[in-house]
Amino acid sequence: MKAIVQSEYGPADVLRLAEVAMPICDDDGVLVKVKAASVNAGDWHLMKGDPFLARPMFGGLLKPKIKTLGFDIAGRVEAVGKNVIQFCSGDEVYGDISDYGFGAFAEYVCVPAVALAPKPTALTLEQAAAIPGAAMTALQALRDQGQLRPQQRVLVNGASGGVGSFAVQIAKALGAEVTAVCSTRKVDMVRSLHPDHILDYTKTDITQTGQSYDLIVDAAAYRSVFDYFSILKPEGTYVLIGGSTARLFQAMLLSLWFSKPHRRQIKSFIVKPNQADLLFLKELIEAGKIKPFIDRTYALSEVPMAIRQLEQRQVRGKAVIQI
Repeated sequence: MKAIVQSEYGPADVLRLAEVAMPICDDDGVLVKVKAASVNAGDWHLMKGDPFLARPMFGGLLKPKIKTLGFDIAGRVEAVGKNVIQFCSGDEVYGDISDYGFGAFAEYVCVPAVALAPKPTALTLEQAAAIPGAAMTALQALRDQGQLRPQQRVLVNGASGGVGSFAVQIAKALGAEVTAVCSTRKVDMVRSLHPDHILDYTKTDITQTGQSYDLIVDAAAYRSVFDYFSILKPEGTYVLIGGSTARLFQAMLLSLWFSKPHRRQIKSFIVKPNQADLLFLKELIEAGKIKPFIDRTYALSEVPMAIRQLEQRQVRGKAVIQI
């Protein structure tokens, strides 16, 4: 089968299309013919091995042990192990396979059934591939880390990105008043997500508006966490879910000590893929409360281009790979 592989860390040029062996499933596995995948920031971090301290987490200090990247998939079940009763051949499924070795940028994957859920009926396979990682990250940031309640005021920074675009919609679905932050050229796209307010950060300093928020979800953390304190309510929560490596480490360190003597909370986290959240998102999608925004689609051979454009912050919403 064809797959995108890498044998060293580096820029998108280290990725190449190659013929690799078909995966072999055990009795608990599901063989999926991948029809679509999507690109996430985690892919280019793993591709580059940056931050360096993350390399031991994925097994490759000097060279990557993950040969094929990608963790969002949508496709059709080709075969199931004898212990699998939830799915059968021909079922359309979607999922986040990051807990099971990655490998979405390939024609086939084999994963446990718990990594998958039935594809939302309202979506194509390409649309479904845009959902898992980004939408679960947004959901867990709002519901689990932010403890979001109806009527609370939420600021989503980086609202035009993959995670940010889902955060706007999920916050609205959970009953919040949502302010979305983006640049001028992405205002029309963000408006289609139906936030209550939009702030163009190229024209307005979001920390100087006189507004305050119960929850700030920062999916584009390229300024100091301290900058947001003036607009975070006394018992509010700041959750960081994307941005520069320096800001990620700043938030991680601050979260260890700042919240203890203060009522404000600073949090960063790693998403925990699970079937229950995939099913919850499926319900929201089928109720018409959230939908993916796909910037463009790419062929499997164009994965390097897609990752390069994501890294350069050129992608609105999600970049999808058709396989």
